[in-house]
Amino acid sequence: MNDETVNNEIRRFLKKVGIQSHQAIERAIHEGVARGQLQGTEHFNAIMQLHIDGLDLDLEIRGDIALQ
Repeated sequence: MNDETVNNEIRRFLKKVGIQSHQAIERAIHEGVARGQLQGTEHFNAIMQLHIDGLDLDLEIRGDIALQ
């Protein structure tokens, strides 16, 4: 096992997760505002779940997203 390779692969995966989840959240917010379902002042509880096959890893990360 090469620690540098492992670190780079983890970073690449997390970058992909960060970019795609950011875009999905932003899109959902804009669509909700456009449909009139959101006012733009809401506060959301967010949960991110990570599962990695073969590592017996299940992780849940909780946070808040405030629109204002």
